[in-house]
Amino acid sequence: QVQLVESGGGSVQAGRSLRLSCATSGFTFSDYYMGWFRQGPGTEREGVACVGSDDSASYADSVQGRFTIFRDHADDTLYLQMDKLKPEDTAMYYCAARRRSPYTSSWYCSRRSSNFDNWGQGTQVTVSS
Repeated sequence: QVQLVESGGGSVQAGRSLRLSCATSGFTFSDYYMGWFRQGPGTEREGVACVGSDDSASYADSVQGRFTIFRDHADDTLYLQMDKLKPEDTAMYYCAARRRSPYTSSWYCSRRSSNFDNWGQGTQVTVSS
């Protein structure tokens, strides 16, 4: 059974940093591509970043250059390093996982929420100006 547990959210001032963690269990970490999503009040869920099973990454334009997604294969944990935070980054952040098809390249990942079938419960990030 796939389990994803996020942590690391909090309240910070603009310009500061946070690192989110997503502890995983119940699946072979390297067989899955993964992503971070966020959803603010009254907004749709947005794909922030994703990482392929070979650690290739893709970012939304809104976070490019400020956020870094990476995986630690030693402890099967997904991270999102968030630097230079802005008030508009305020949202609930979710990690997600999807098993990569054997016909899909190892660099493939997706920032579409509909492509994921495993989700964590979320961690709140609040950035004040």
